[in-house]
Amino acid sequence: MSEPAVPARPAEPDYPDHIDGAVLKVALVVVLGAIMSILDITVVSVALPTFAEEFDSSLATVAWTMTAYTLALATVIPATGWAADRFGTKRIYLVALALFTAGSVLCALADSITMLIVFRVLQGLGGGMLMPLGMAMMTRAAGPKRMGRLMAILGVPMLLGPISGPILGGWLIDIASWHWIFLINLPLGAIAIAASAKILPKDDPHPSERFDLIGMLLLSPGLALLLFGVSSIAESGEGASFGPRVWASASAGVVLIVAFVLYSFKPKHPLVDLRLFRNRRLTLATITMFLFMVAFMGAGLLFPSYYLQVRGESTLTAGLLVAPQGLGAMLMMPIAGVLADKIPIGRTAPFGLVAMALGLVGFMQLEADTSYWVLSAALFLMGLGQGLTMMPIMTSALKSLTHAEAARGSTLVNIIQQVGGSVGTAVLSVVLTAQLGKSKDVPLPDGETVTEAELAIAATMQPGLAETLGLPRDLIDRGLDAAAGAFGNTFGIAVVLVLLTLVPVAFLPRKREDDAASDPDEDVMPVLLH
Repeated sequence: MSEPAVPARPAEPDYPDHIDGAVLKVALVVVLGAIMSILDITVVSVALPTFAEEFDSSLATVAWTMTAYTLALATVIPATGWAADRFGTKRIYLVALALFTAGSVLCALADSITMLIVFRVLQGLGGGMLMPLGMAMMTRAAGPKRMGRLMAILGVPMLLGPISGPILGGWLIDIASWHWIFLINLPLGAIAIAASAKILPKDDPHPSERFDLIGMLLLSPGLALLLFGVSSIAESGEGASFGPRVWASASAGVVLIVAFVLYSFKPKHPLVDLRLFRNRRLTLATITMFLFMVAFMGAGLLFPSYYLQVRGESTLTAGLLVAPQGLGAMLMMPIAGVLADKIPIGRTAPFGLVAMALGLVGFMQLEADTSYWVLSAALFLMGLGQGLTMMPIMTSALKSLTHAEAARGSTLVNIIQQVGGSVGTAVLSVVLTAQLGKSKDVPLPDGETVTEAELAIAATMQPGLAETLGLPRDLIDRGLDAAAGAFGNTFGIAVVLVLLTLVPVAFLPRKREDDAASDPDEDVMPVLLH
């Protein structure tokens, strides 16, 4: 009896070797959406003190405008793949653009910090879908042999965000108001929607596995409650205060996350496939990425705040002063991409992390009049370290996976990246608030008491306050020195986190290894959808 014929695998499309016009059009749409999403993470960083003053809130509270956005990005990524399979990539991409644009307009209309945080969540849900959907469309359009060059194009917003975000945010706040850092997305979103509707190919949806609703109901609120509890520690402005609001929220979050971990091994297609952590290289790379993002995003929150609150600079100037970090990353990322193909990650990443740590050390000895040249050099060095570390670690994690695991693995890596950023902004804002609360108390005419550091920051941010309250200059000077010291101590925590990252990096491959997906019959592409 003859054996049944094995169905032939579908032939790969005949992709040209060069980047043709059709692919460039898709890349243009994807880059526009990615720029909107990534830019809105960094553009808000210089606006945090403005939010604190406008809504009369603490730094720990207004930091939630960044934390809520990045957390929303993380929680929506797993559902994006299922939605694209079910309804079509183009349709969901258009929905994501519309949701992001509508969320931006609502943020501009917010009249309380609570409303702003809620609308940032809505904005983040749209922004979180843009990057994975865009990556999937570029992968489909380019094919595996041209993905390297297309990844370089997609890297544009990754490079532009740290440079242009703070500058754009500062400029808009200076010439208009904080509302325009969100309203600017209205024309950009309209252009992106029109271009996507015309350029992107029609959908051909093919429903796959069932959506893991139970996993979503456990993981998303678990993360939100945990981070809410952490960021609530310092909201009183009186240092660490572990009241019921903190421990109840954090404990509930931990319980839900633990329940998700136990549950996730039961379904065939879980929301996040934790079985992939059996892959040692992936596990080490994700641990490294998490610690890296905690330090990087947490410190990124503090740089503009120091220039605004202690040095009294305008938002535009603060944005320009943090630009050296983005310039360093922009110069190093192309070099790191070449090195990643030739040298094992375990030999290059330590140098990047050491450069980051040395750059942050430059901020540990902050004073109220530290030279801007010294600080700019430290930021540039930190940017070089970022460029040499971030993308190679992600590439190393994905290259260790088979074709069947690539989509689930990239989803896992992206979630960990986003959650790490959320943890970093929450934790370091808590540390800073606690440090600011350690300076000497000063009684106010109305009977309230604030610290010298907090009073000096208020006087810096509100011209005329010192004269109104009759504050002597030496009191303001002492307070600014104390505030600078508080920032320096907080940057010290970021240095420790970067140095901790060297531990898992020490176990990453130091010799060239074959990729797990080395089957010649399979083309591995770093797609983000399943």
